[in-house]
Amino acid sequence: MKEIKIGILGFGTVGAGVVEGIQKNGALMAERTGITPIVAKIADLDIETDRGIDLPDGVLTTDAMSVITDEGIDLIVELVGGTTVARTFTLEALKQGKPVVTANKALLADHGEEIYKTARENNTGIYYEAAVGGGIPILRAQRAGLIGNHIESIYGILNGTCNYILTRM
Repeated sequence: MKEIKIGILGFGTVGAGVVEGIQKNGALMAERTGITPIVAKIADLDIETDRGIDLPDGVLTTDAMSVITDEGIDLIVELVGGTTVARTFTLEALKQGKPVVTANKALLADHGEEIYKTARENNTGIYYEAAVGGGIPILRAQRAGLIGNHIESIYGILNGTCNYILTRM
């Protein structure tokens, strides 16, 4: 069975949740896709805090660039947040020809054009469905399932915080 080695940048609440999800559901993902996801490296500034997740020795590092440039890593998951460092890491990963997954709305809003261009130039992808509509798989459905339709725009409040506020008004 094919493996995909994942490098995760950022090991806070979201990063730990992603790793936990892969550990709990990796076998099911492999069964359904024929590809085994492996968390090969995780970079974070704080690698001392116990996040309650068992990791093999050598997975954690404070050096994000070493994860990005590691030839054994197939996919980068950007979870550092913000726009400055996240932009640097994302662009470098794309320049290395590695696809990047992010849920970073601010990064895409501020630097999306540059990021998309870099992905195209390096024949790789930027995947951001988790940044849209609270992770509802709407982008893939629109690109693949509705490919024969002409969609000019989609309107709606697709933000969990806004929905919460509106339900309380």
